[in-house]
Amino acid sequence: MIIIPVKEGENIDRALKRYKRKFEKTGAMRELRARQRFDKPSVVNREQKLKAIYVQSLRQADMGL
Repeated sequence: MIIIPVKEGENIDRALKRYKRKFEKTGAMRELRARQRFDKPSVVNREQKLKAIYVQSLRQADMGL
């Protein structure tokens, strides 16, 4: 459960923005969407490997500059 302390006189929009940011960091929506469908473990591993290759290529390109 996410608790956001609201200070006295604080704008409700600001508190709502803090709540949304904190909720996004928990990854609840991402997990919920992932649980709606089943991905085979081999597909998940392949996607993770492709992402790692992509990130590594970006880091190497950044180092080359």
